[in-house]
Amino acid sequence: MLLTAIIIYLAITIAVGAWASKFVKGSNDFVLAGRSLPLFLSASALFATWFGSETIFGASSVYLDEGLQGVIEDPFGGALCLILFGMFYLRPMYRMGVLTIGDVFKRIYGKQVEFLSTVFMVPVFFGYVAAQLVALSLILGTVTGLSITEGILIAASIVLIYTFLGGMWAISITDFIQTIMIVLGLIVVSVLVTREAGGVGVILDSAPDESFQLFPDPGLNSWINYFGAWIIIGLGSIPSQDIYQRVMSSKSEKVAVRSTYLAGGFYLTFGLLPLFIALGAKVLYPELYLENKQMLLPSMVLAHGGLPVQIIFFGALISAIMSTASSGVLAPAALISENLIKPLFKGKLTDRHLLWILRINVLLVTIVSVIMALQDSNIYELVAGASILLLVSLFIPLTTGLYWKKSSKVGAMLSMIIGMITYLIIDNFEPEIYSHIYGLLASAIAMMAGSLLFPNKPQVTHELS
Repeated sequence: MLLTAIIIYLAITIAVGAWASKFVKGSNDFVLAGRSLPLFLSASALFATWFGSETIFGASSVYLDEGLQGVIEDPFGGALCLILFGMFYLRPMYRMGVLTIGDVFKRIYGKQVEFLSTVFMVPVFFGYVAAQLVALSLILGTVTGLSITEGILIAASIVLIYTFLGGMWAISITDFIQTIMIVLGLIVVSVLVTREAGGVGVILDSAPDESFQLFPDPGLNSWINYFGAWIIIGLGSIPSQDIYQRVMSSKSEKVAVRSTYLAGGFYLTFGLLPLFIALGAKVLYPELYLENKQMLLPSMVLAHGGLPVQIIFFGALISAIMSTASSGVLAPAALISENLIKPLFKGKLTDRHLLWILRINVLLVTIVSVIMALQDSNIYELVAGASILLLVSLFIPLTTGLYWKKSSKVGAMLSMIIGMITYLIIDNFEPEIYSHIYGLLASAIAMMAGSLLFPNKPQVTHELS
């Protein structure tokens, strides 16, 4: 019966994608849903941005080992990112009216920076999508007994079909359905665990003291690393096509701003529920905890939850992961199409041609992600580093480009390259202070030095005399 319910749910998701395709008339519809999403669709799409395998599986298992300090990155950093994006980045970028964040870099710095920023951004998404496919495969395997390989192929096919057909329209509509499933599923399972354990107080009293330690131990390095944990997603995901395409799909600037604040609040609130559920599950079912921390929650529901609870919970899990995967597929497809392929044709591409290039790239991105997923089935390792790479290369150029008038093309390029190289080199030495802190500082110094030493040439205007 559980398997039947999951099959029906997946069939509905594909059907929604097919239905959403009728709204797709061009590339703007495919990537940004025609900039016409109302508040409830926009906010739910933003809420679902990172609410995938990392939140359900990764964060909950890390929390059991390290407490709140281990999950500062997600969900706390994720909520911070949405709020900061709405406060400081949304308005100037929304008013540009462009398709991708690569276009934003082009508008600020020119074609060379557009190309370089896109090259830095695209590879980040492959491992991220691969992680979601592995997570979906684990769920399908838990319920059906499918192997990892079979599950990955089935999961990729489902995500591909509805993203290929409906683009951002399909993602946004399914995100709304999936958000309802996520919230309902987490609440139902939280109630189940609380009731089985004898109340919230029992669960909280059984937790180790460090479970609720939000701030680090005294010491400069501890506080620097604490700050570093906040900014991985908090700042690192700001220069990302994934969040850009969701925010810019809103029907107005006002709706977009409200969506970020609503989504940030929802993300923090419901992002804490998997941590609470995991804590309760550890108390109630220590044998499942010792067997596989990443699969603690689904194993608990499967073994001790009734059929209605199983249907709701696994529906929520699949919803969360598919939402993240589909948007992760569309983001690099849009960047490759708009910022790498389109410039090669020098304005000769029609919008209909671009739409088909977008769809072909959705297919290619999915294939590459499947290959990566088949090579590495560790969810945390696949996700780790995605936002860090954007943080050390693109965050400073985007921020200074929007708010510092002296920022230059050369400064932006140096900032991207030096920030990335510094991070990659220092990361090999495993320093006491997180290596991405050094990368971010190097990126900022390179931006400042490059812009002051190599300012943009003033544009010459010719007046008729």
